[in-house]
Amino acid sequence: MKQLVSLEELGQRPYAEVWDYQESLLQANVALKQQGRGAETRHHLLFVTHPSVYTLGKSGDPQHVLISAEERLARSIEFFHTNRGGDITYHGPGQWVVYPILDLEKFECDIGKYLRGLEEVIIGLLAEYGLKGERSAGETGVWLDPAVPGKARKICAIGVRCSRWISMHGLALNVNTDLGYFQHIVPCGIPDKQVTSLERELGRTLQMEEVKQKLLFQFARVFSWDYH
Repeated sequence: MKQLVSLEELGQRPYAEVWDYQESLLQANVALKQQGRGAETRHHLLFVTHPSVYTLGKSGDPQHVLISAEERLARSIEFFHTNRGGDITYHGPGQWVVYPILDLEKFECDIGKYLRGLEEVIIGLLAEYGLKGERSAGETGVWLDPAVPGKARKICAIGVRCSRWISMHGLALNVNTDLGYFQHIVPCGIPDKQVTSLERELGRTLQMEEVKQKLLFQFARVFSWDYH
């Protein structure tokens, strides 16, 4: 029996607002679990774009932010130290950020497998555009040419948090993203690899709605769920 996932497109929202919303959905599901049998948790899939912001994972290194707080504020870039996994990354216009709030007990209680599933969503999407997305050993996310020195470039960052098997945070896919913002950080804490976007790889600007629909198809394919 397929799981049903509630789809929400939030438009462009500040990072802190959406973080709080994710937390509220997670805590609502945790409360339902505490009620015991008969209390049905709910799955959510949030699509959003954020104004420019750097986010640092719970075990990330603040030294991977390469500009001063003053310069960052002058450029209107926010900063948050978050409770997700992973290191430093950038969110901004032209990027789809997708937050699945899922009860993984209804899928499979395996965080590693869940992360590989998120990667597979992006790998499938890239294939639709004729691009070969790949994993890089020991590094969460999706890359192009990860094994080629000097050519490896990341197109999608992934970082999650899980409480009582309820997931939050998720993935950030560079569609038409201004990649210049990544020059002021060490993306994902990996100094020797580049960052790219669908726009850069394909040589054209893409319609965000088109990419969203392809992402929805790939999520349903990988995780075998339906939307409502």
